Parts: sequence; C-alpha cells; structure tokens
Amino acid sequence: MPSASPLTERLRRLAPEAIAFAVIGAGNTLLYMAITWAALGIGAVKASIVATVVTTTLAYFANRYWTYRHHTRTALRREYALFFGFNLVGMVIQSGAVAIGKYGFGLTEQHDELSFMAVTLVGIVIATVFRFWAYRTFVFLKPPVDGHEADLAELDAMAGLAELSAAEPEPTR
Repeated sequence: MPSASPLTERLRRLAPEAIAFAVIGAGNTLLYMAITWAALGIGAVKASIVATVVTTTLAYFANRYWTYRHHTRTALRREYALFFGFNLVGMVIQSGAVAIGKYGFGLTEQHDELSFMAVTLVGIVIATVFRFWAYRTFVFLKPPVDGHEADLAELDAMAGLAELSAAEPEPTR
C-alpha cells in the first residue's frame, strides 16, 4: 500500500500558493464589484470590461510577485497574455455554468434566485480550480530545483557525445 506522506508533503507545499491565490481572488472579486458599481454610469457592459481589465491586470501582478514569486520568470508579454487568456477561459466556464442552469435546467431569474446563485457558485469553484492549475502549469513556470539543471543537462549531452566518440566501431565481416 503506497504511503500518504508524498501526498501530504505535496499538499503542504501547495497550500501557501493556494491560500495566496484565494486571497488575491477574493480581493479582486470585491474590487471588480466596486469598479463595476462606480462605473455603471458609462453602461453595464463597458463598466464590466473596465473592471475586468483592471482586476485581471492587478491579479496578474499580485500573483506574479506574491503567489508565484519563487517560480521562474519569463517574458512579461508571454505571461500576461497567457494569464489573461486563461482568465477568459475561466470566465467562459463560469458563464457556461449559468447558461446550463438557465437553458439546460430551465431556471429563471424571477423564480430561481437561490438555484442561480448555487449554479454560479459551482461555476466559480470549477473556474477557480482551472485557473489555479493553468496559472501554475502554463503561466508561472515551476522553479528549478537547485538552479543547476541546465549545467547537468549540458553535462549529460557532453557525456553522451563522449560515449559515442569513444565507442569502438564494430568490425566489418
């Protein structure tokens, strides 16, 4: 029977990232709502777009410099584009859950407010898990273990070449 200690150790290492990610997400959700409320005068859709761009940008920098501060840094454009793209996929997941509730299960805004909130919460949970996985996997690359992996890979290549050049050719018969 496999030991649970590797899983426990992995969860222990993952917990600080998950907590920081959750704090940033909760703060940005509140900020999103505040910006949308304050900007409603320009129209609900425009206010939502402004709030999305501002909070996604703030979430990117907060995650880059707090949640994933120990991860390898790559080009800002690359990270931000991926971050924004995965954030949009998360938004589609959340909106898709609401659409499934409305069109798949026939929920109505007038009579099923609590059911809509439950479906929305399920969508948020699924989208949050997706974002956490996508950001860790594709946006903020995992750090090298000890910083010498490139040296070791180079040594492996050199050792492989040395073995090939030192190998005696088989005699032809």
